[in-house]
Amino acid sequence: MASSLTKDSVTPGTPGSEKTFFGHPRGLATLFMTEMWERFSYYGMRALLPLYLVAPGGLGLSAGTATAIYSVYLSLVYLLTMPGGWFGDRVWGPRKTVAVAGGIIMLGHLTLALPTSGTFYAGLGLVAIGSGLLKANISTMVGQLYDGPDDPRRDGGFTVFYMGINLGAFAAPLIIGTIGENVNWHLGFALAALGMALGVAQFLLGSRHLAAHSSVVPKPLSVEEKTSTLRKAAFWAALAVVFYAIVGFTGHYTLNWILVPLTLLGVIVPVLVLTRIKRDKSLDRAEQSKMSAYIWFFVAAAVFWMIYDQGGSTLSIFAESSADNTVLGWEFPVSWYQSVNPVLIMALAPVFAWFWLALNRRGKEPSTIVKFSSGLVLVGVSFFLFLAPLSIAEGGHKAAALWLVAIYFVQTCGELMLSPVGLSVTTKMAPVKYASQMMGVWFLAVTAGDATTGLLSIAGVDLNKTGIVAMEATLAVIAGVAVWMYRKKVKAMMGDVR
Repeated sequence: MASSLTKDSVTPGTPGSEKTFFGHPRGLATLFMTEMWERFSYYGMRALLPLYLVAPGGLGLSAGTATAIYSVYLSLVYLLTMPGGWFGDRVWGPRKTVAVAGGIIMLGHLTLALPTSGTFYAGLGLVAIGSGLLKANISTMVGQLYDGPDDPRRDGGFTVFYMGINLGAFAAPLIIGTIGENVNWHLGFALAALGMALGVAQFLLGSRHLAAHSSVVPKPLSVEEKTSTLRKAAFWAALAVVFYAIVGFTGHYTLNWILVPLTLLGVIVPVLVLTRIKRDKSLDRAEQSKMSAYIWFFVAAAVFWMIYDQGGSTLSIFAESSADNTVLGWEFPVSWYQSVNPVLIMALAPVFAWFWLALNRRGKEPSTIVKFSSGLVLVGVSFFLFLAPLSIAEGGHKAAALWLVAIYFVQTCGELMLSPVGLSVTTKMAPVKYASQMMGVWFLAVTAGDATTGLLSIAGVDLNKTGIVAMEATLAVIAGVAVWMYRKKVKAMMGDVR
């Protein structure tokens, strides 16, 4: 999912205060390039993944199994941002965590590039682990370049940083996708590894420009905590090894022995985390109320991401088999559809920012709740739109590529309504005690949505059927309308947050 945040005086003594990168500290260039190459490798691999899974020259799996694997993979990436943030805070510090994460991602892509199916899932696991470690810490390092939250350059710095995300996400399918589909799948995955290698090299060479305290472990584990953590990790690892050894040696092993536990984890962990925070007796009444309101946003966001992230699986698999992927008679690779969202983000984000400011000046800017509900309705509308190409395909014809572009356009508009608002409201409504953890909680909404898609696929639900698509679209619209109808109640629970 390409990020959609839309966002210069210099303070003497600020880390990297020289104006050398769009008026920002030089360290921002290091982090910009690292994130750009990491996103290049991630989105390139992601664009190839569902196509490789179903291709006769790939793994040759069914569309349902491919969607399940893709969804489980995405849910894991976002689920692992929480332990990734914990590692940065308690074990290695942000800088070392990002460097190690980049190496793990590169190794994962190299493993995917090996022409054997046996190593494929290990490669996916490595990329997911590395992405979780990196995603949780690199944004923290961007913030550390500035002189606190009130530094006037801070928001602009994050805007530049997120442009790096979308540049990498835009270029990746065009390059990696073309090579993977037209030349060799494993060469495409190898290109993703090369992209991450460039990111790691750039990070190591430019790390001297980063804030000095990015190397500091904020809350290092005590000796007792280290011992306890290692003991627990060893216990669960040994239990998993023994369990899967028994399943394997008794001849009962299938792919679902991996997929089902991981999808259930993606649904159960978000519920447990929210329940733990909500039941914390140390939170005051106002914080409890805000958490009750936040659960509304969380559930609605999970529904949004459940549909939105199918742009890379359900829509991609449909395009492979049932769309006329041509422009003026020239056929393009199916993976190129994954460049539509990031290019639309870069084009539309400034328009949305200008539009909100214009409405704000007139005192007519929609509230957070209205923006959020509108995003949900739009993602539902995108799947109602999907019914048209599905009907065309069921009639034995190829659907025009512009139908899919239109779906991605509507989804991007919905993302720009919901994602920045969701990130903002998460930081505003976070209890003080959980301030540093709540961004990870927001990412768990993505985990819950993708895990739900995975569960549906594992259960044998064909997500490319008209009835299922219509049901998902209706669910999103109903959720959006429900948030809007109960906006006064939610607003009251939000307290002073607007």
